[in-house]
Amino acid sequence: MENTLRNSGLRRPWEIFRDDSGMGTVEIILIIVVLITLVLIFKSKIQVTVNKIVDKVDENAMEIAE
Repeated sequence: MENTLRNSGLRRPWEIFRDDSGMGTVEIILIIVVLITLVLIFKSKIQVTVNKIVDKVDENAMEIAE
């Protein structure tokens, strides 16, 4: 009976919880969700910081060009 279940692709219910073949995908999805959430929470602060950096680069580029 056990070999028949394994060969047919069916598993015992407790074997589903032992199988960790999909854990990599779940972990990557969770990391992406956390990163997107952080970006949404700190969106305005990120924009201000990026704008300051771009302004400094523009200033330095103008100084070099002169």
